[in-house]
Amino acid sequence: MSASHDHDYLRTALGLAASGVPVLPLRAGKVPFGNCRMCADLSCGGRPHMRTPGNCGCPRPCHAWAAATTDPHVLTSPAWAGAWRKAQAVAYHPGGAGVTVVDLDHAAAVAWARQTLPATRTVPTTRGEHWIYRGTTRSVNGVRDGVDIKSTMSYAQWRGPGTGTMTTLPDTVRALAVTKPSPARTASRAVAVAAPAGGGECPHRTPAYLERGIAMAEQRITGAAAGVHATVYRTFLAVLSVHGRCGCLTDTHITRLFSAAQAKGESPRHCADAWTNASAALGM
Repeated sequence: MSASHDHDYLRTALGLAASGVPVLPLRAGKVPFGNCRMCADLSCGGRPHMRTPGNCGCPRPCHAWAAATTDPHVLTSPAWAGAWRKAQAVAYHPGGAGVTVVDLDHAAAVAWARQTLPATRTVPTTRGEHWIYRGTTRSVNGVRDGVDIKSTMSYAQWRGPGTGTMTTLPDTVRALAVTKPSPARTASRAVAVAAPAGGGECPHRTPAYLERGIAMAEQRITGAAAGVHATVYRTFLAVLSVHGRCGCLTDTHITRLFSAAQAKGESPRHCADAWTNASAALGM
């Protein structure tokens, strides 16, 4: 890979950072790098493609959107040099830049936006368009077919400044972002990561023991003031370590945990990945 390659991406990143846009490098497949030695091999429990933080001991979050920065000293530091050499694109944190990206993934989604949303700055993508609005909201994938909302706790690939005048985030998009997943959708995701079959000794002396454990886990997730991704993973790990081997943990219990996480902004996909990673860490 040529030296000019990483210099071009870094130059773009530095220009964006200077304008107040938090940026980070992406590797192949639009996947962020693990930005510390521990996280590079997933021993922290992060998602397989490093899109969300795991249970690492870093002094600050180092994954994905949480790694985005406007600090030129960080962007040009030796720790990031290897990432820029291998980078395939530049990403940015829309929420950190005070904007929301409506990611339209195909022609039908673009047609819907043109009929439904107020005109704003648009950026062409490989299969559709990014519509960028001034203002932030919750990030949610799959709010409708081919439509993702990327703002807080998310990242988007930088594809250029786009065209048109950026307008204020409309209530239509905010409404899509705050709509909670339906019980059916949440339940289907829980079934997709069905509870372990069991076979171990049951530690539940009474039904209240398991109920109390699930309730405490829900409270831990709900009470997270920061580091939601890491809190969800650690909570799932704790639940599985106590209740995951005997067969008493049901899809209903998992649905409750997923619902608590989604109420804090986690997507069903993030929940499923955290559950899978926690199960794998315990050898289940």
